[in-house]
Amino acid sequence: MLEQLSELEERYVELEQLLSDPAVVRNRELYTKYVREHSDLGKIVPVFRTYKQTRDELEASREFLSDSDPEMKALARSEVDALSSEMDQLEESLKALLIPKDPNDDKNVLLEIRAGTGGEEAALFAGDLFRMYSRYAETERWKLEILSAHETDSGGFKEIIVLVKGKGAFSHLKYESGTHRVQRVPTTETQGRIHTSAVTVAVLPEVEDVEVHIDPGDLKFDVYRSSGPGGQSVNTTDSAVRVTHLPTGLVVICQDQKSQHKNKAKALTVLRARLYDMQVREQQDEISEKRKNQVGSGDRSERIRTYNFPQGRMTDHRIGLTLYKLESIMQGDIKEIFEGLSTFYQAQALKNAESRKSA
Repeated sequence: MLEQLSELEERYVELEQLLSDPAVVRNRELYTKYVREHSDLGKIVPVFRTYKQTRDELEASREFLSDSDPEMKALARSEVDALSSEMDQLEESLKALLIPKDPNDDKNVLLEIRAGTGGEEAALFAGDLFRMYSRYAETERWKLEILSAHETDSGGFKEIIVLVKGKGAFSHLKYESGTHRVQRVPTTETQGRIHTSAVTVAVLPEVEDVEVHIDPGDLKFDVYRSSGPGGQSVNTTDSAVRVTHLPTGLVVICQDQKSQHKNKAKALTVLRARLYDMQVREQQDEISEKRKNQVGSGDRSERIRTYNFPQGRMTDHRIGLTLYKLESIMQGDIKEIFEGLSTFYQAQALKNAESRKSA
């Protein structure tokens, strides 16, 4: 590990010199590439330098352990203990920083929220989740663009697909994929009984054209008039677009814009992300199981998280995190959940990396 870190430090110094080279500065593409690499290494190298400095101080303190002066020896022992503890913490931090970064972490996100089991109550909760994520996005200064929305008569959503644009959007939201279960008394319930409903969430990275090749001949486009809640027509022109990818059978519908051209562009954005997701899972040779694990079937029994309104409780079942502040969570106060998930999966990645090394 130390050899790898030394090489990264050398590269960091080299990049500092390259970024001051006028020829590199004039080459916008190369300059941007070096800035990004320098920024990534800037998270590791300062920690490594602190580690080396602490190591040198520890070695110096150990030399005083054999001092004949009892006070000096006791002071040295105290410093050795403190520095040893600091070294252990720095070493763990460096191991975590060396875990390969998810290449999608800095990408924008296609957030798909769909009502599962529970009828209208599930659709209403889909709307609640959309507002929860929207308010969190505001705190992160991300921008939201609705690509497709199928609203119900009561103001919920059968399905809503949103493009979330902002730094680190995917790294924050990627663990939200799965079935979200809600337990509460619906407004239509006269007996005060608690109902259980489910909503599925899928989080996909936005994909550039160059990352997924789509043969125009593989696409089938259908246009028709947009419809709103209850099926009523919302405009008098054929602006809604349904695109079908014939080789895979994937279908995307967009009807939110009055312009057929804009709906077509949005539909292709969603299709591209879904094809990319499919390709990645095929490469991992686990496509069916992975997709099932991500969104589940929408059944009440499958869940990654439960929102219990009578108890004001949210429980994330993957990490055993329970918070009794459901009202603020539904208002977008979900950073604590994201941090808990990130810490858990980072520890898992570190554990897996160490297992591979020892194997």
